Amino acid sequence: MTTNTSYDPLVDTSPANLNWPDSYWASTVNKPISNSHLSGRLQTDVAIIGAGYTGLITAYYLATRFNIDCCVLEANTVGFGASGRNAGFVLKGSGRLGYAQMAKRWDLATAKGIYHEFSQAVDRVGELINTHQIDCDPQEKGYLKIAHNSHALKSLQSASSFITEHLGGEAEFISQSRLTSEFMAHHQAYGAMRLNDGFGLNPLKLVLGYKRMVEKQKVNIFENTCVKHWFEEKGKHRLITEHGEILANKVISAGNAYTPKVFSPKLDEKFLPILSNIIVTEPLSHEELQLAGLHTRQVTMDTRILKYYYRLLPDNRLLLGGRGAIYGKDAMNPVYAQRLRYALGQCFPSLANKSISHNWTGWIAAAMDDMPHVYARGGTGYSLGYCGAGVSFSAQAGFRLAQSIAGEEIPSLPLYTNPLPHFPMPRLRRLGQWGYYHYGWLKDRYL
Repeated sequence: MTTNTSYDPLVDTSPANLNWPDSYWASTVNKPISNSHLSGRLQTDVAIIGAGYTGLITAYYLATRFNIDCCVLEANTVGFGASGRNAGFVLKGSGRLGYAQMAKRWDLATAKGIYHEFSQAVDRVGELINTHQIDCDPQEKGYLKIAHNSHALKSLQSASSFITEHLGGEAEFISQSRLTSEFMAHHQAYGAMRLNDGFGLNPLKLVLGYKRMVEKQKVNIFENTCVKHWFEEKGKHRLITEHGEILANKVISAGNAYTPKVFSPKLDEKFLPILSNIIVTEPLSHEELQLAGLHTRQVTMDTRILKYYYRLLPDNRLLLGGRGAIYGKDAMNPVYAQRLRYALGQCFPSLANKSISHNWTGWIAAAMDDMPHVYARGGTGYSLGYCGAGVSFSAQAGFRLAQSIAGEEIPSLPLYTNPLPHFPMPRLRRLGQWGYYHYGWLKDRYL
């Protein structure tokens, strides 16, 4: 198995034979021994492709709530994909649409329903952690959204009011002076909105905890078992792997952004894989924390189109993430880590020269309409398009997928009723992404 940092879902035909990234999270665990790969022929009711958060949670609920026979197929080892390399933000939300935008696109009742689903997602992650005693270093609750200019500040004030007045939620507007005195002395902040139920955790420990949770239910998780071909024959599904095959009544695709470019007509050309890039500093001393004005461990993200997100980790390292390269071949080009270091110095000038201990990248997925899609019809299902907020919503998505596969009614919301839309001119997705990044840079800087 190799450590291939250049895997690109729009270029490569398979994500097989890849290893964990050299991330900070990987340094905090002892890598478990891999499970056996699938060998020979197996029949099952539901085959789940992908052993990240979504796939494992779907399997858990199929087994525990519905007593449905299932198995999980992972191309590499659990923890390889986005579930093991993200920033560990458990947030109420997914996709890029704000709630007022949702109400305008659909109606207020729909926005309320989606808000409720996102709220349940955060609660569900907490419940799974507590019920199964998953040691994943959860930190203090609270999610800060930082206004990066005066226009964004007005938008946050409106968003805070909308959540409180129309959705029945709790969103607190925080002035610049209070943000500095109580939370952080952020040198580019104009103020913030705070939600009280987000939190940070170790995402790799979480997905490994989910793996143990599922295995306790006697569900097979086959690692190093990449699905090479997927055929539908006479109402059944035949999944071909390197060493075997599975005949299943139903299939769930849960590879999200790591799904290769040609896999299933239900997914092909319907999502955009986007590279994120993360740096983690060496631990900060007490004096460095005081000088930087860092008083909180609550997860934080700004309002830029090309967002930065950051959090203080349990050992006083500062994690900061943002966009990465457009193409997988450029993933570890040092210019992207350098841009994050520059952003770190702009936000917290005293940390401009702080040493960086880890830098890694990972793929997230966006849908054309900026919303996640959890969809199951005709014996197949998928969940895709978390747009970087999958730590929380994957828990709700897995639960809803299991319900759908079992025939239970789920909420009639666009999240669940609408399939992924096609990208127009899909071969030009990367060109469109390049143009959007340049537009975002100009808008973030000057508007």
